[in-house]
Amino acid sequence: MLSKRLIACLDVRDGQLAKSIKFVNTKDIGDPVEKAAEYYLDGLDELVFYDITASSDKRNIMLDVVEAVAAQVFIPLSVGGGVRSVADATDLRLAGAEKINVNSAAVARPALIAECANAVGNQNVVLSMDVAQVEVSAEFPSGYQIVINGGRKPMPLDALAWALEGERLGAGELVVNSIDADGTREGYEIKLTALISQAVRIPVIASGGAGKPEHLYDVLTDGHADAALVASMVHYGDYKVSQLKNYLHDREIKMRMSW
Repeated sequence: MLSKRLIACLDVRDGQLAKSIKFVNTKDIGDPVEKAAEYYLDGLDELVFYDITASSDKRNIMLDVVEAVAAQVFIPLSVGGGVRSVADATDLRLAGAEKINVNSAAVARPALIAECANAVGNQNVVLSMDVAQVEVSAEFPSGYQIVINGGRKPMPLDALAWALEGERLGAGELVVNSIDADGTREGYEIKLTALISQAVRIPVIASGGAGKPEHLYDVLTDGHADAALVASMVHYGDYKVSQLKNYLHDREIKMRMSW
């Protein structure tokens, strides 16, 4: 059995670490470079960096901030926000990103996934999906809808269908982020995570809603996720990365431990 991963998410706006609740009321909460170094030294498995307004502002990601973060960590760094082309992906790789996250631009032009996979390798292309729960219908048979541009624009696209299409086009990993659970600290959207995890053959990262260690255990077991992404619970100092990994290890979840 492969080890499960603990991943911290840095949502960055105007160079500052930011956090929202259900993608609204976003507040600046600190320095992303300092947080990246802190989590790395405490045993984090992987770091995800999102420039959360690059797509909606129609601009390129802030490479200087990516470079500053990359200089502080020696674990996989996954970066997204405003990636629209292979050239953007290449720039991020040169800035220190190991994995490239595509989201809004891939919905608008799905061929972007295959282009990036061909350029940097399937294992380095991550399809990030921002998902909202809706009524089950012919248009949304899974009961989940894709939303783009940082939660601003609902799309006529079923989440499960998009996950399967992303896998077919060459994504090596999926981030499944529940808009409804985002920032609530009330637990991951287990049903959504399990639905997608059991339908695809590539790793799934659960995102949105983590508030206590039990939530991570639940999504890694009942949700069948390969990795759990955390933000608020470590950004605000409620828990340390090492505490969370030790908790999961003690509950017999196979983790990458530093001791």
